[in-house]
Amino acid sequence: MHETLEAFAIQLIDLSTPEPDGGRRLAPERELCIRLEVSRGTLRERLSQLESIGVLSRRQGHGSYLQAPGPDVIRTYFSTMRALGFLDAAEIAEAREMLETVVAVQAARRASAADAERLRAFVDEMVQCTAAGEHDAAAEADLAFHAELFRIIDNPVFTMVHTGLAHALAQHMHERRAAVIAALGAEHEGPVDTDTVHYPIVDAIAANDPDAARDAIRRHFEVHSLITLETAQEGTA
Repeated sequence: MHETLEAFAIQLIDLSTPEPDGGRRLAPERELCIRLEVSRGTLRERLSQLESIGVLSRRQGHGSYLQAPGPDVIRTYFSTMRALGFLDAAEIAEAREMLETVVAVQAARRASAADAERLRAFVDEMVQCTAAGEHDAAAEADLAFHAELFRIIDNPVFTMVHTGLAHALAQHMHERRAAVIAALGAEHEGPVDTDTVHYPIVDAIAANDPDAARDAIRRHFEVHSLITLETAQEGTA
């Protein structure tokens, strides 16, 4: 029996049967115990561990199957890390900026005209919702815009990380938008820079210009950072 759970999972893959949906059907427990030279108790403990992280599913009357895990484990990890105080908003913001800079560049290389139009529609929605005072809806449109960037590049690694961070990112986005609205004041009229700064990103992606996309996404984060910094300075003045 291999010591690590990862090695155990890989060994199970070698002893499983492929299914049309991409999953792998495991042999009966008795056979697995013989092939792996382990007791049934040890086998069940390891299978339960795989089930807990979404790698294994048990289908009543059909057996056990290995499958690609969803983002729940990563989402739980990041959410728990933040709740315990091992991950703060600044670290999430830093990771997001680094990640999305790369994603914006790749999106500019791969995006179709239809992709760019979907992005523009999300920015239009942001602007309209903010103008109407519907700030939660504006934040959701903002989140949808950035999620669309990940959808465009269609890379399973980036998709898994982004989806796993989704809850923490949503909380961060709502908090930051609230800070921006507070800094501008209730009397502010017209579009908000933190909304309209998304348009140059869309323009760069529509033109399939990676360099312009990199500059635009960096400017996007600079605008948000400046407003957050100004708000913090006003709070300590």
